Amino acid sequence: MATAPNLPELSVSELSQALKRSIEAAFGLVKVRGEISGFKRHSSGHLYFTLKDADAAMDAVMWKGLAGALRFRPEDGLEVIALGKLTTFPGRSKYQVVVERLEVAGVGALLAQIAERKARLEAEGLFAADRKPKRPYLPTHIGIITSPTGAVIRDILHRLADRFPRRVTLWPVPVQGDAAADAIARAIAGFNALPPARRPDLLIVARGGGSIEDLAAFNAENVVRAAAASAIPLISAVGHETDTTLIDFAAGLRAPTPTAAAEMAVPVRAELLETLADFGLRSQRAERRGRLQARERLGGLRLPRPAALVGLPRQRLDDAGDRLGRALKASAALQRGRLERVTARLSVRMLEQAIARERARLANPRVTPNPALLRARIQASGQALQAVTRLADSLSPDATLKRGFAIVTDATGGLLTAADQARRAQSLRLRFADGTIAAQVDKAVPSPSQGRLF
Repeated sequence: MATAPNLPELSVSELSQALKRSIEAAFGLVKVRGEISGFKRHSSGHLYFTLKDADAAMDAVMWKGLAGALRFRPEDGLEVIALGKLTTFPGRSKYQVVVERLEVAGVGALLAQIAERKARLEAEGLFAADRKPKRPYLPTHIGIITSPTGAVIRDILHRLADRFPRRVTLWPVPVQGDAAADAIARAIAGFNALPPARRPDLLIVARGGGSIEDLAAFNAENVVRAAAASAIPLISAVGHETDTTLIDFAAGLRAPTPTAAAEMAVPVRAELLETLADFGLRSQRAERRGRLQARERLGGLRLPRPAALVGLPRQRLDDAGDRLGRALKASAALQRGRLERVTARLSVRMLEQAIARERARLANPRVTPNPALLRARIQASGQALQAVTRLADSLSPDATLKRGFAIVTDATGGLLTAADQARRAQSLRLRFADGTIAAQVDKAVPSPSQGRLF
């Protein structure tokens, strides 16, 4: 093959740099419309993606400083318009666009993307009502996710203070820009991850109104999933009443404005106090009315007098009391006589048994009697017999009569223990230690109380 002798020889780097200068000089600033594909956010913060249409594709890069100012979240499938400079990347022999500004290619494309995402998430069941936790009527602790500056947080806090002051915890987040979606999703998950003692009872995610690009963070998929997964009831208060974002469907409740979210979060304290006071008055009136009606119904019943109800039982009780006293005295006398007889028999029997045992022991040729031991046992047995005999004598009615007492009975021999019984009997029999005499009751003479015989 023939060669051009005058053609200069270039290195690969020199040729790559020449191509770079030629392309940058020929095109300069370009504006390209295409669909994002292969989107990647590098750990450095730079954005790498491909712009494509039906027939071609072109690499694009957006540096971190410019990417942080984006008003929406780039993702695959979104049609955009990129403004930047055309250049080459010599390390790979490729040309690319260094994007300086990126915007959605018309509201229609962004709305179509949001509609597709909504349909997909709804099909997964993320918007189902049975997944949403029940909102407390009066939360004690409210978590607010919004920007720490601006009118939104001031409006919410002012409205809460007017209606019913509650404990409030603010989780500050950016509410616009490419980093907003990740920050909001982390805030929702962060509140749910708190220990129960520090966890709020209710969450409010809020920001003011804006364009569809300004509200892009609240249409992001990770934000919607975080809201749907929240175990804490969540109120979405994004934009104005006419604005609708995907977080509204995943939240337990949607408020048209941030101020309205505060009104939904807590009732009016003054109204609750009035309601409680009214309930208290109604309860008192109902109790009073019930008591009066019960009294009227009771008065209309023909009920016997209490004295008439208890008269007959009272008489029976008195009669039983009289009979019980007499029965106890008779029973005591009977049991005392039995005790005396048993004691006498027992003492004699015990002595006879002891004597029999001693005789049997003495009759045993193997036992050598000890006279001193025998005398001691005989003496102890005699002393025990004397003690039993004295006890029997002391319990004997005759011994009591010898001390100056008398037993009073009626003509039939019934024991009399009271003056009233003697008055009724008239004819008496007085038993003394040396005999019995008959007597008549003349009149009752008060006398000091005499001790009981038994």
